[in-house]
Amino acid sequence: MENLFRLVDYEETLSKRCIWVNGPVIVGAGPSGLATAACLKQEGVPFMLLERAECIASLWQKRTYDRLKLHLPKQFCQLPNLPFPQHFPKYPSKNQFIDYLESYARHFDINPRFNQCVQSARYDETTGLWRLKTVATCGSVKNEFEYICRWLVVATGENAECVMPEIQGLREFKGDVIHACQYKCGERFKGKKVLVVGCGNSGMELSLDLFNHTASPSIVVRSPVHVLPREVFGKSTFELATLMLQWLPLWVVDKILLVLAWLVLGNMEKFGLRRPSEGPLSWKNTKGKTPVLDIGTLEKIRSGNIKVVPAIKRFGNGCVELVNGEKQDVDAVVLATGYRSNVPYWLQEGEFFSENGFPKCPFPNGWKGNVGLYAVGFTRRGLSGASFDAVKIAQDIAHLWKQDTKQHKHRTTAFHRRCISQF
Repeated sequence: MENLFRLVDYEETLSKRCIWVNGPVIVGAGPSGLATAACLKQEGVPFMLLERAECIASLWQKRTYDRLKLHLPKQFCQLPNLPFPQHFPKYPSKNQFIDYLESYARHFDINPRFNQCVQSARYDETTGLWRLKTVATCGSVKNEFEYICRWLVVATGENAECVMPEIQGLREFKGDVIHACQYKCGERFKGKKVLVVGCGNSGMELSLDLFNHTASPSIVVRSPVHVLPREVFGKSTFELATLMLQWLPLWVVDKILLVLAWLVLGNMEKFGLRRPSEGPLSWKNTKGKTPVLDIGTLEKIRSGNIKVVPAIKRFGNGCVELVNGEKQDVDAVVLATGYRSNVPYWLQEGEFFSENGFPKCPFPNGWKGNVGLYAVGFTRRGLSGASFDAVKIAQDIAHLWKQDTKQHKHRTTAFHRRCISQF
């Protein structure tokens, strides 16, 4: 019997394939991972791109609402070495952006390994290599793999997991409760009283979409928020800010943006929207919170079609009690409470990444750690920040990889399983 158990253990060990990657492993096939892969292709460096879903950009394809468009003009959102098609509008739609990403992957011949969920990644000091353990799912069959590489690029991004808040009574609430990642269209909420929790760009846009589908939305605004017009005099507010920052200090640009917001949008405090004491750019840099770019929601708030309410105290049976003592009947709740990094759940490392799953060093120095560890897409500066990181990472790895190639070094490493070379 003991020999039988040994045989089973031996067979289980052999079923876990060990794969040597002659180049970096990139975790995450969203825009950040694709951009890094494309830049490595341009440098002639082989790589392995792992993705837990069965498609690229799964956040965009599966967890975004139908009416979503890029908040910034397309020139600020394109990935390295391939611009958007000229016929795309100034603010491409969700589907147009997905088409762009798919054509980007085809253009650079990027072929991720899909359905590969990374369980752990750790640096082996004995061998000087990274070891990643994954579970690959194909239908009901699950296979375990271990990838061995010198460089690890973390490209899982800022929005890997949705944030579900703990609110008293929410679990017992009888109506529909969904996170914004499950929201597609307001059609299903027609005629219902819907409470939207969260006043970022998603919360504001979902409230507008709900109103457009004849729902009665209320939006919870717990703390101060910066709301800026998406455009001023036909120019993108972000573009204007970028241009002004080339000549003026940040605090001056903040003052100008606040004046422009007041001229275009008016005073919103009487409707329950208080501005932070810091300017919008300073607020973004210090708190990591993106200003809301208005696309029509404020007009509906002014008219009373979308109601702004304070923080929630508790949920009851079919109603919500607010901190000001007011009670409202509610049919459904949409949690636009944002996302978070999932890096702490799988990356066994404590020097480069902080507990919140973001690099400890702020932009523009948060792309490179020690022992071959890199991060892309954690800048809180959107797609332009991810592109900046991708270029830097590819150049750095290419330099090291080409040095190794020229020296023809053959590393002798002891593995406890047979490794399959991928390149």
